[in-house]
Amino acid sequence: MPKTSAAKSGAASAVRKEQSVRIAIVGTGFAGLGMAIRLKQAGVDDFLILEKAGDVGGTWRDNHYPGCACDVQSHLYSFSFAPNPEWSRMFSPQPEIWNYLRKCTEQFGLRPYIQFDSEVQSAQWDEKAGVWRVQLSGGRTLTANVLISGMGGLSRPAYPVGVKGLEKFQGKTFHSQDWDHDYDLKGKRVAVIGTGASAIQFVPQIQKQVARLDLYQRTPPWILPKPDRKVSDFEHKLFKAVPLTQRLFRGAIYAMMETRVLGFTINPKIMNLVKRIALRHIHHHIKDPELRAKLTPDYTVGCKRVLISDDYYPALAKANVEVISSGIKEVRANSIIGQDGTERAVDAIIYGTGFHATDPMPKGVLFGRGGRDIVDAWKDGPEAYKGTTVAGFPNLFLIVGPNTGLGHNSMVYMIESQVNYVMDALRKMETRKLRSVDVKPDVQARFNTKIQEQLSHAVWTAGGCKSWYLHPSGKNTSLWPGFTFSFRRQLKHFDLGDYLAEAATEQKPVRAAKSKLVGEAA
Repeated sequence: MPKTSAAKSGAASAVRKEQSVRIAIVGTGFAGLGMAIRLKQAGVDDFLILEKAGDVGGTWRDNHYPGCACDVQSHLYSFSFAPNPEWSRMFSPQPEIWNYLRKCTEQFGLRPYIQFDSEVQSAQWDEKAGVWRVQLSGGRTLTANVLISGMGGLSRPAYPVGVKGLEKFQGKTFHSQDWDHDYDLKGKRVAVIGTGASAIQFVPQIQKQVARLDLYQRTPPWILPKPDRKVSDFEHKLFKAVPLTQRLFRGAIYAMMETRVLGFTINPKIMNLVKRIALRHIHHHIKDPELRAKLTPDYTVGCKRVLISDDYYPALAKANVEVISSGIKEVRANSIIGQDGTERAVDAIIYGTGFHATDPMPKGVLFGRGGRDIVDAWKDGPEAYKGTTVAGFPNLFLIVGPNTGLGHNSMVYMIESQVNYVMDALRKMETRKLRSVDVKPDVQARFNTKIQEQLSHAVWTAGGCKSWYLHPSGKNTSLWPGFTFSFRRQLKHFDLGDYLAEAATEQKPVRAAKSKLVGEAA
């Protein structure tokens, strides 16, 4: 190859490695796609979506274990601006939700803005330049004036810690999020560790295949009947012909779900009514008194995530299933020894142990002012202002950030509320020619003090259990302590008075197709 051609090739390679955009969005789940759609609708095209995998979908791409489905009705667990009249069931299975997100990607023309196989390895705020410097997999780099994280809290699988000999096990192991569909469970002796939301969905599916299933349960969950059914042909036709009917149906579901806040945060005694339904559910399916005792929680309903299932209890009552609540003493090459000394031969271990919900960001990834790691800023647990911005991390917006999770309603509603807030922030940054905005530390502190005061009386904190909602510090860093419409109202406007705002010394042009950010009603 001629020297000049090689030089040109090298220059082109360097250009490919160095990118600069106004807005970088991380993740292509509901949060990332929802943010991107709103930007496009506002006429903004100077943005890029960074996706670590080879397709969109986030949680609904990564979690594909048998029986995976949503526990919020799909008419509500979907974008308000993109209704789907073709849901097959009230609670849609994972493939349908993943397909819905892919359809939204095509419908709103997002694929040209997505950079696949681009995992964010680190992001550093450059104080002098007023940009985020993002290091991507493959040695590529990116600069962005604004960084929006749509990673969520259910993206990092959690594994058991402190279990003696776990690394010595010679059989098959995998987490529910990384389900190995090539491994044939038929006739195998399988140990499942964990009894959370994922386990209650996949356990009934694999129970039918395995020779024996040992279910290691630390704390039993409260489980309610699942009001699932097929969506009728008549409903499909009605929703397509008269979209208003589906919007009204969605609104009715939302209102019904929102009433649950009364029991969670206002008067936990209301949960006694829910307890009666749950106990009746156990008694109906579990006839053995000893097993029933193992499966009956001793804490207030709602303290841990309330689950729904019609096939979990029947599966546990089968002859090839044993529920072990005494814990694990040791794992050996081909067996597990319980705390009672019983050794059980095992071919495979499946972890149904959930995610690092209270530690959503690994150390060494996100650095703000002065090179401070966000994990160090969160030494007492993650916190943000309105679940969206973090003091000391300018122009960083977290969608599904700390204390935005729900125990009663649809996270998509919360996501859309945060997206509205970020859009108003971007409008005000543009109209006032601001280089950066950074929430004031005292504003963030007051907000979170109030949040924790509200949560101290909620069932999640005072219900007598230890759940993944709580950080090791004791703080509930996961959940919003009230009605979702209250959250939306608080995020309706981006108040610059709450922020340290720095004016741009040189306004960078915004590449946009007739940008509607300027002048749009806040």
